[in-house]
Amino acid sequence: MLIADEFFLIVHNDSRGRARLHPAATGLGLAAGLIGELILFGRITVASGMVTVLDRRPPADALAHTVLDQLVGEPQHQAVRTWLSFLAQTGVTSVGERLVRAGVLRRQESRRLLRSSLSYEPIDLNTPAWPATRLRTLLERPDPVSVPDALLLGLIAATGLTREVLWSAGPPVHQRLNALIPALPAPLKELVGHTEAAVGAVVLRGLP
Repeated sequence: MLIADEFFLIVHNDSRGRARLHPAATGLGLAAGLIGELILFGRITVASGMVTVLDRRPPADALAHTVLDQLVGEPQHQAVRTWLSFLAQTGVTSVGERLVRAGVLRRQESRRLLRSSLSYEPIDLNTPAWPATRLRTLLERPDPVSVPDALLLGLIAATGLTREVLWSAGPPVHQRLNALIPALPAPLKELVGHTEAAVGAVVLRGLP
């Protein structure tokens, strides 16, 4: 799975698709996942707080293609924090729909009085539990952790999800996680830092 997909499943590890994070933090984590995917695809980079497009060729994934088109189409907006805020607004829907298309989730709409709500429920209840289990197992083993997995772990730490993933892990696992993030390639390490700062700003403002 892609970064944002696994992050989505870790956040929504619930039979009814309910999020375990503040909605704003969830959106920011998914936005960072989408930006991180494009960095890993070699289409963009992040440096000094700015996003720069390196390669305009569309990625194979449709959602990544859409995000790249948005970045290319708005060259006047380069700040990482601007793009995190923008992509966070639709992060749950865009990534949720990608997982629906992949056959991992199903769309569930409900109506109460004059309001309707949309959620994404797992087709197989084991599926949303797997990413967290996989990451915890990776950290418990001495084998090297891949860059995409290290980025995903960085976003988990940045959004306050560490306890959800490492709930049964001992101090050595937490120490290994803390060592992985500083070792990320510079664009990804900066992305994680901006994500953590954006989530912290949301908490300080006390947004609903």
